[in-house]
Amino acid sequence: MAEIATLARPYANAVFNLARSTGRLTQWAPMLGLLARAVETEQVKGLIAAPSFAPAVKAHRLIDVVSDEVDDRCRRFVHVLADNHRLDLLPEIAAQYDALKAEAEKTLDVQITAAVELTDAQVDDYTEALRRRFDQAVNVNVEVDAGLVGGAVVRAGDTVIDGSVRGRLTRLVESLQRN
Repeated sequence: MAEIATLARPYANAVFNLARSTGRLTQWAPMLGLLARAVETEQVKGLIAAPSFAPAVKAHRLIDVVSDEVDDRCRRFVHVLADNHRLDLLPEIAAQYDALKAEAEKTLDVQITAAVELTDAQVDDYTEALRRRFDQAVNVNVEVDAGLVGGAVVRAGDTVIDGSVRGRLTRLVESLQRN
């Protein structure tokens, strides 16, 4: 996995720098996301892996899949990736681009997994508390996992705050086993 991230980084940085210099940070994110999703389909994976197709053919076929949703610069980027046999890196490039964009915009994507559906007021409370804690704008995505029994788990970048009942019970058991 580290190798994929390492290979994708120069491409993500290049696209990010291009997008920032042209004032198109917001426009590139959905294009890269669409390409990443397309590359993860079985048909496109097969196309990319097929040694019988030239890189230009692979690029053209991928662009045909998403043609209405990408601009000319993005099409040229797809050709560069194809020429360098790196089309399979698109999901990682898109992820790294999103991280660079969030950092530049001083935003943080947060995943809240709760045991029950949260009310709008609860989501607002979480959002405000996380904004204060991380001193950045926060984009919150909430999902429900009944297996948590109660409470919630918050993932913000590399930080995980486990306030679930399951997490508390696990910590209690570990504490009792140490003593």
